[in-house]
This record gives sequence, structure tokens and C-alpha cells, in this order.
Amino acid sequence: MLDAIKGPWPWYVAGPIIGLTVPALLLLGNKAFGLSSSLRHICAACMPAKIPFFTYDWKKEAWNLFFVGGVVIGACIAVTLLADPDPMVIAEPTAGYLASKGITDNSGLMPKEIFSWDNVLTVRGFIFFIVGGFFVGFGTRWAGGCTSGHAISGLSNLQWPSLVATCCFFGAGIICTWFILPYLLTL
Repeated sequence: MLDAIKGPWPWYVAGPIIGLTVPALLLLGNKAFGLSSSLRHICAACMPAKIPFFTYDWKKEAWNLFFVGGVVIGACIAVTLLADPDPMVIAEPTAGYLASKGITDNSGLMPKEIFSWDNVLTVRGFIFFIVGGFFVGFGTRWAGGCTSGHAISGLSNLQWPSLVATCCFFGAGIICTWFILPYLLTL
């Protein structure tokens, strides 16, 4: 049984489970699936200042904090107890391309040549961590939600703004992958 949950699940199993989370939340508690709003709830709970954006009854949304806590605990369990000992398999053309840019460690989701403590104080690290983090946070706030909220919950509720936001997320991802990332990997 433990071996069945250690490896990646096929899309036709994992996808419906994620997809069924949306109607379950809606039917059981009239709640929308999404994670970006939890940061606002945490700030409202921890910093009771008179900032209007954080002045609301965050306790009504406490379920979201438990949901995010479950995601964090589940991720910790997955990394420590259920880690797949096999190296990550990526396509040969992708591995060759990354190797041509100096990225040879393909053992995990995040290459150590980019995502390591040694790179935090470099130009590349500044761009990936600080500038990238700003754009993710700004985009999430500007779009009124994160990719999971729009692409999973918003689309399943047939919301037009979620379709536009999801198309923009994917379009920006394609542009970054093909035009910006190759330049950043040469830094």
C-alpha cells in the first residue's frame, strides 16, 4: 500500500481527485478552492493593525488556514516519509538543453545550480527569487487569485475572469520559458 502512494500518480487518478475537491468544498461548506487568500488571512490574524485590507472577520475563513496547514503537513510527510528514491525523469531533449546552459543536476524539481543557498546573493538568484517572487505575488493579487483558484475553482464554476486569468497565466509561462528563461540561464 505504501509503495502505491510513493510514486507519482497518473493524471487520470490525480486529476479527478483534485477536480472533485472543488464541488466537495462548494457542496459541503459553500467554500471556494484557492490558496492565495490564506496569506491575507494569516496577516489579518497576526497583525491586527488598522490597515483596511486586513480589517475583516478572518475567523470566518479559518477553514482555509487549516486547509493550507494540511497542504504543508502533507508536503512534509511526502518529502520525508514518502519520497520516491528514483531520480526525476525528464525528456532527453530537455536534459540536453539544460546541460547546454550549465544545469546538470536534474535529480529533483528544482535544479541546485539555480535554487540553492549559494545563489541567493547572486544576480541570477535576485532575479529568480526576488523579482520572480514579486511578479508572482503582484500577479496573484492583480488577477484576484492564484493559478489553483482560477484554473481549478474558477473554471469549474464557469467564471469568465478565471478563463482570462488562466489563459494569461499559461501565456506568460510560455513567454517566460521560451524567451526570458534562456537569457536568465546565461547569467
